[in-house]
Amino acid sequence: MSTAVTPPVDTDLEKAQEYAATLLLLSEGSVNKHFDPFEDIDWDNPDFDPDAGPERWILPVSADPLGRHPWYLAQSEERKIAIGKYRQANVAKVGLQFETILISGMVTHNFGLPNGSPEFRYCSHEMIEEHNHTLMFQEMVNRIGEDVPGMGPLVRKFKYLGAPVAALFPNLFFMAVLAGEEPIDHIQKAILRSGEDVHPIMRGVMAIHVAEEARHISFAHEFLKNHVPESKPASRFVLSIAMPVIMYILGRSIFTPPRSFWREFDIPDYVRKELFYGSKESKQEFSDFFGDVRTLARDIGLMNPVAKAVWKLLKIDGHTTRYRSEPLRSAKAG
Repeated sequence: MSTAVTPPVDTDLEKAQEYAATLLLLSEGSVNKHFDPFEDIDWDNPDFDPDAGPERWILPVSADPLGRHPWYLAQSEERKIAIGKYRQANVAKVGLQFETILISGMVTHNFGLPNGSPEFRYCSHEMIEEHNHTLMFQEMVNRIGEDVPGMGPLVRKFKYLGAPVAALFPNLFFMAVLAGEEPIDHIQKAILRSGEDVHPIMRGVMAIHVAEEARHISFAHEFLKNHVPESKPASRFVLSIAMPVIMYILGRSIFTPPRSFWREFDIPDYVRKELFYGSKESKQEFSDFFGDVRTLARDIGLMNPVAKAVWKLLKIDGHTTRYRSEPLRSAKAG
């Protein structure tokens, strides 16, 4: 009596097929649900005039640490509005500049992909959406009318790194993508969830950005899940150390306003230090941006004892999430 032999499962093939199917799903999402900043935002609506309901530019308490700082709360309403307009315009400019660096890296990444790569189509969709985001952010800045610089002069040098890092070290590049995207996504979701009365320009821009950025963050996660395990042990160890360092450096660059902002409004230096470096609350808020990234690091084998020590040394260790974009209150409760 013969016994049927079950053929061995080709796990590499199965993994490649799952990855391709995930990227196809993301690509179809970009086709079926996408936005045009000049069709889907009613820029010419009178309510979108930056000077209409100007009190709506006052920084939201729920998501902006400056907005709840005693120094800011003690300012006159007119000054709060001026600071808020400048702050939000500068955040948009930083977003624009980061998206531009991301696009330059993705173009380079796509250039070297082989025929039939499932990454080519999705990366192309993402670049189209990111180009639209740059248009949207710049239009917001132009409408507000503040001549904001965006990133500080040192951080601007990152523009020279996007393409070569993507070409030579794609895993590092997509870690850097998450380091920029996760804090922005975290802050914007907190504002939208809070229900605070923010200006319609800001709300419209954030709603579009959050909707499409969900796919972009998902892709970066899937890319690293697929490619990091393929690396040699020594490379994985280097990546495990690099990951928290990248999150800290780029996250701080995105999250912290440039010195020109503080000079523009003569904001005391102690306020800047308390808000972004000094207080326990500020350090915790920054660390909380990376709950999903810490989960990813654990899942792809990059949370070894040395890496854990680096996360802790940089004060960006902490909780992991049960699912991506889990609201923080649930994460803490669990």
